[in-house]
Amino acid sequence: MIPLDPLDIMMNKNRVIPFFLPIVSADKQQVVGYEVQPYWMEANERIKLNWFFEDRSIPSEYRLELEDDLQKKAIDLYTAENGKKMLYFNYDVRLLKKQAGQMLLDRLEAMQQLGIPLKRIIVNIVCEQSVEELLEVKHTMVYMQSLGVQLAVNADYSAANQLELFTKLKPNVICVNCSFLEENLLPGMYRDVHQPLALFARKIGATLLFQGVETFAQFNYAWRSGGRYYQGPYFQQATKGFVDENSFKDKLKKDMHHFIHYEREKMKAQFTLSNQLSQTLKQAMKDLKQDQGYDEIVLNVAKALNAYTFRVYICDEDGIQQSANAEKDAEGNWLLLKESRAKNWSWRPYFLENIVRMNVEKKGILSDLYTDIERDEQIRTYSYPLNDKLYVFVDIPYAFLFEQNGLL
Repeated sequence: MIPLDPLDIMMNKNRVIPFFLPIVSADKQQVVGYEVQPYWMEANERIKLNWFFEDRSIPSEYRLELEDDLQKKAIDLYTAENGKKMLYFNYDVRLLKKQAGQMLLDRLEAMQQLGIPLKRIIVNIVCEQSVEELLEVKHTMVYMQSLGVQLAVNADYSAANQLELFTKLKPNVICVNCSFLEENLLPGMYRDVHQPLALFARKIGATLLFQGVETFAQFNYAWRSGGRYYQGPYFQQATKGFVDENSFKDKLKKDMHHFIHYEREKMKAQFTLSNQLSQTLKQAMKDLKQDQGYDEIVLNVAKALNAYTFRVYICDEDGIQQSANAEKDAEGNWLLLKESRAKNWSWRPYFLENIVRMNVEKKGILSDLYTDIERDEQIRTYSYPLNDKLYVFVDIPYAFLFEQNGLL
């Protein structure tokens, strides 16, 4: 890479060119917009200039001037092509603090005068140090939204109070970078982080944009995590011009059909397992004697479901464990661990919801994948109503799930 001096860049702004990175949509399966990215042209080589706008050692006057120049060039190209899609600009939060964002507001006004609806403009307010910086420019952000501009912010999982901040800011778009995912790896723990973010975004009316998508696996992850918009080299690198809105339609249809087929097969596998467990449990219930205690019941259930489980216990409707744990040892023998009796599990996510569901639906429920604290491995739990007040819980080990198609 050719070393560049900030002063040289400012003296040769004509060599700073806006490139356009397509943003594709899951619902329309089309290109719905473009992120504007700055490049320096050196002979036949192009050098990305994101660093210039992120380097706070460069005077803010330089960065503001070049940012405005880049936006003007992008808008000129956009209007020359009679653009109808969204345009996405990155804007440093420190620059927005200067004169309450007046330079950006002036540029937005110029866009309006050109007949560009501001609802097509997305501005990502970038903060490199702390998302709490965004609160300092909240009034400016709210004003831009009142003009119709869509505001975007980056997800930052180093911030413990991120969701609280998003609640206050109410962004239109939340951006998630896929670069943390290794190629062909879909770790469940990441999905467990981003699916709640998708639910949260839905509650505040925001859209998830997954950036830096480089592989099929990353696109699959983004789709499963509730992404509506995607961009990255998997679709196309940034180019000087615009592309046909249907350029990636076939690719999107093919990939998403594969995702849907895979998810459908997973659901079938889970329903099949639930039915098998339900039928086996019903038969085990018939063989129980009326005067049996809870510990005897969990041992009998555990033995009946020996091929499926490593732990069985009974809780009441308040989440208080009524039985000991029936647990399988390394030799495959079932033991009673009485110290587990009287523990309260109502604090667990979905526990009370599942109790109500079992009461209403009169059937068992198979949980999603989660990590068992004691074994430090991913498992599922099948819960089944013994009556209106007692429920049996059957923990299914990773080894069993791994051997079945669609259960991981």
